[in-house]
Amino acid sequence: MEDQLTPERIAKHYSACLDSVWVINDAVANPDKYAGDDSVIQRNVQHLEGMRNADFWTAEDMTPIDAAIAAGIAATTVG
Repeated sequence: MEDQLTPERIAKHYSACLDSVWVINDAVANPDKYAGDDSVIQRNVQHLEGMRNADFWTAEDMTPIDAAIAAGIAATTVG
């Protein structure tokens, strides 16, 4: 990173990741709700994969992020 991120900025990035986790989980559980947006899961998985590889994380729990990535990949490769 160009500069060290503040704890507040890291928290905002983590919150954005959790928003993507929620969208993926909701889209997997309620596919009809997202019928008009075929790429919603893929976009959010890509966001999480990119953020997961960021080098600024400290002690954040990546378990829900990893689980959402796996669930999203599984949901988009079925069929």
